[in-house]
Amino acid sequence: MIRSMPEDFGKEVRHASCIRIYIFIRRVRVMKGIREIAITDMPEVSIGNVQSDEAKTGVTVLLFDKNGAVVGVDISGGGPASRETPLTSPVTADNPINAIVLSGGSAYGLAAADGVMRCLEDHGIGFETGYARVPLVCQSCIYDLGYGSATVRPDSAMGYAACEKALAGGNPSCGSVGAGTGATVGKICGMERAMKSGLGMYAVELGELRMAAVVVVNALGDIFDPCTGKKIAGLLTADGTSFGDSCEELWKMGRRENLFTGNTTIGAVFTNGKFNKAQMNKIASMTRNAYARCINPVGTMADGDSIYAASAGDVEADLNVAGTLAAYVMERAIVAAIR
Repeated sequence: MIRSMPEDFGKEVRHASCIRIYIFIRRVRVMKGIREIAITDMPEVSIGNVQSDEAKTGVTVLLFDKNGAVVGVDISGGGPASRETPLTSPVTADNPINAIVLSGGSAYGLAAADGVMRCLEDHGIGFETGYARVPLVCQSCIYDLGYGSATVRPDSAMGYAACEKALAGGNPSCGSVGAGTGATVGKICGMERAMKSGLGMYAVELGELRMAAVVVVNALGDIFDPCTGKKIAGLLTADGTSFGDSCEELWKMGRRENLFTGNTTIGAVFTNGKFNKAQMNKIASMTRNAYARCINPVGTMADGDSIYAASAGDVEADLNVAGTLAAYVMERAIVAAIR
């Protein structure tokens, strides 16, 4: 059972949140040229969310426009559940990706991509092979079977429904929606001392360059706001009155082999910048810096951390600028996922 914070602790967290918001606003003001925008200001991508509030699991579909996207990926966790990630390799065919799917359900949730493919096929979207259109869809999943129902997982029907939402214009939102419905953090001592998290989004523009992030925060470790260095979610103490320390608990475990494995932070950044697959893979790896700034411990063998990076535009931009900006928006998306 995920426990909520005691009233006094909640006041402290809320007060700290106000300080964080103020500091962040100040930080944005001095970062000349960078302006926060709505995720819907990225017309190259439409985001569809569908979830089962009863089973506490769901699907988020990132649907690209008719031209598709050039996609790279960075997988730093030890236990990823993924589909079609070889399509992102620079040595594979240079065919655009039509959609990225994020879901719950662990490896069972990979069935959601079947529904996304059927939906796209029904709308005439996909790679033309001469005999049929084959939608190219990548997917990553979180492990949420220990939070809601372990027997109700995202399936083809849920994937189809989420894709239809995206095709209809999308319903982007942060919190316990879509793939973030069953997301939790701070689970090194089990679910009894964990906290609820969810789906986060954030977008900015720098001149003509736009960059956005979507992330499902389902980490083994604790979550920090890089703007303040303060912990904002994670492991609770045994009595639930304050934060524990996931790293300290890890040191105590030593060589323990049955570490709680139900974790994974999965996400994607997408831009209107023009880059090739090799460059998008580099941007994905640079985005991983956001995980290191916000999550501790991170990238363990008990995590399946994965980040997609997608280019769906033609704005000329510098790779280093784009990669640094990608890490920044991912930071803010991680913070936005903590409600």
